[in-house]
Amino acid sequence: MRKKRDYTYRTMRDERQYGPYWYSGLWNILRPVLVGLGAVIVVIGLVSAGWNMVYDTYLAPADIEDRTDIPFEVESGQSLTRVANNLEAAGLIRNRTVFKYYCDFAGMGQKIQSGNYLLQPSMTMQEIADQLTRGDGNPLVRNITMIPGWTLEDFAAKLVENEVLESADEFLALCRTGEKFSDFYYVADAMATTNAGQRKYMLEGYLAPNTYEVYTSAAAEDIIRKLLSQTERAFPADYQEYAAQQGFTMDQILTLASMIEKEAKNSDFTRVSAVFHNRLKQGMKLQSDVTIHYVTGVRKMSLDNNDLDTHSLYNTYENAGLPLGPICAPSVEAINAALFPDETYVAENYLYFCAKDPESGELYFSRTLKEHEQAVAIYAPLWKEYDQSRGIE
Repeated sequence: MRKKRDYTYRTMRDERQYGPYWYSGLWNILRPVLVGLGAVIVVIGLVSAGWNMVYDTYLAPADIEDRTDIPFEVESGQSLTRVANNLEAAGLIRNRTVFKYYCDFAGMGQKIQSGNYLLQPSMTMQEIADQLTRGDGNPLVRNITMIPGWTLEDFAAKLVENEVLESADEFLALCRTGEKFSDFYYVADAMATTNAGQRKYMLEGYLAPNTYEVYTSAAAEDIIRKLLSQTERAFPADYQEYAAQQGFTMDQILTLASMIEKEAKNSDFTRVSAVFHNRLKQGMKLQSDVTIHYVTGVRKMSLDNNDLDTHSLYNTYENAGLPLGPICAPSVEAINAALFPDETYVAENYLYFCAKDPESGELYFSRTLKEHEQAVAIYAPLWKEYDQSRGIE
């Protein structure tokens, strides 16, 4: 019993002296945690209130409830600052400066496209910026292609078919005279040649074949200038120097190349060129069917006397030397062949060629007239059959 009383006494004495020490220890741990938590809650509240104020003042839609479509135009060449000013004036954003900084930060500043848009005051700043960078659905540019071997009339028809131009008339009228493009030296040179005024189109052969990107608003003159500007790439200065050394002008090489383009496939370009070079050296008429085709507008494999008697400076059966001018747009490969004919065929003096099967485009080459006439006797029936299958008499 004595031991028990002593224990009870000491316990009560300890509590009076030190208090409930286990509660005190727990409070010492929790107190800084609770103080810190309270401070965090206060900071979050302040930040949230600040953000809401900033958002409502600068970033929120101009009117979250207003879904009215408002026409908005971005003109070509307008700066981001001008676009932001106009958006604010139209009541589509709350603050122009914030919109500008947002677009700059997001990398959209240089991507805004000109066009006509329908925007709503309920749209967020990000939605408006995204719309302006995607465009209004109407493309600013389109691709056009000039195919090697096409004439200007072929190209003009394709431009109309693809709705690039409403009509071919203006385009062809500009190409016919070439007067508006005499600032291109090679056009001026062509215009200064003998009988240039009798050419079907002054610019025939000078619109370099390729695929080009042009503005959807491009007019006929813009398109012509675009293609003319690439002619020097297809016929660079060193080509002109080499042509001059061989006694040819740029216009003459383009004319020869256009005939090669029409007469053969790429694999035969240099051999056809060799035949033409050999005939020119000997003063022979070139007698190229494709020059007749250019005048008549009909591609016949089997020409009759009426075709051969066509009176035109393009007719190489009637006139010696090269035709009046190019008869189509020659490829770079055809230009190369005109400048660098097959050396073996030149050395062996090949003077003739004719088509084999019209479908394959394969050619038969001969050195002598006798060999040529024998080949014609073999293949002429195929030419007539081919013309008849296409309804050409």
